[in-house]
Amino acid sequence: MKTRLLLATGLLASTAAAASTYPLTVTDMDGNTQTINKEPQHIILQDGRDILTLALLDRDDPFKRVVAWNNLPKKQDTQTWDVLKGRWPQATKIVDMGFNDQGQVNLESVLAQKPDLMIAQLRAKPALQQSGVLGTLQNLHIPVVFLDYELHPAQNTAPSVTLLGKVLNRESQARAYTDFYQQKFARITQGVAQVKEKPTVFIEPIAGNSDNCCFTHSHNGWGGLVEAVGGKNIGSELLPGNAGFVALEKIIAMKPDVYIMTGSKRPNANVLPFGYGVQPEEVKATFQTLLKRTGLAQIEPVKQGRVYGVYHHFYNHPYNIIGMEILAKDLYPQQFADLKPNADFRTIVKNFTTLPDNAIDLSYPDNQ
Repeated sequence: MKTRLLLATGLLASTAAAASTYPLTVTDMDGNTQTINKEPQHIILQDGRDILTLALLDRDDPFKRVVAWNNLPKKQDTQTWDVLKGRWPQATKIVDMGFNDQGQVNLESVLAQKPDLMIAQLRAKPALQQSGVLGTLQNLHIPVVFLDYELHPAQNTAPSVTLLGKVLNRESQARAYTDFYQQKFARITQGVAQVKEKPTVFIEPIAGNSDNCCFTHSHNGWGGLVEAVGGKNIGSELLPGNAGFVALEKIIAMKPDVYIMTGSKRPNANVLPFGYGVQPEEVKATFQTLLKRTGLAQIEPVKQGRVYGVYHHFYNHPYNIIGMEILAKDLYPQQFADLKPNADFRTIVKNFTTLPDNAIDLSYPDNQ
């Protein structure tokens, strides 16, 4: 009994030590200092995919503090939206402010919800400034905290989770996840360091979403994740901005070693339909159709059978460690034969969230 009492006392002391004290001053991922006067209870999500970050922190109900959001899961990942609203039906009643990266938003409807914090992605800062949203919130003394999983995903994901855990008084939950994340990332970086020949990679996000080939990312997004696992990303070499199209002829000429397509379940049925509840046969059929697009047969990895698919949304939220594991196995199948992305994703869902433990198709060919 004495031992149990000591353990309980230690646990309480640890929990108390991890609690945030307000007013709280933090530095966000833009380098700005923000003062949070009290624990936020009415949050705006500029990027609705950050609900999956809140799922790591406010585990019982990630929607409980959200008063307005841009419901990107509904627009870009319908299977995930079905899972979220099935688990937390109240999510359907939250104001969808329709905010996009161009800054279009009905700010009056958002302010009517009396927000005390906006969580925003760093890539959206220019639009927030140009549209006047950032200035309005600052004038109303509503803090805006910038996170980043996209511009510098490998460097900024864990610090973003840590930052938000502190802001929301969920430091212990944040630390539990970032410890897991950093352990898995260390395994990848150690393995990549031992590889002498780094492959050249072309990655096509949302493959099939456009009639034109081939859209890609530069150093950010999926391009940043390719670089994080040691790949030479063609988009990083050719694109002047964060994303854009590369001519098919240029890809053929550069002879990549690996070609990767991403996708999620969307209204556009031509996109690779990775996601919750998707049947592998459906992914396989779309994958084979995409390979038959004009000119792709001339790309070297298509000839050699080194074309892979991966769930698109592993690039823009803290579960991107699973995306990196899948990429590592695609690029270095022998060196990373021990990685088990499917099992690690299930660990995230079971140990760090209360999301339903539904089957999700992560990649093709299947990366166990």
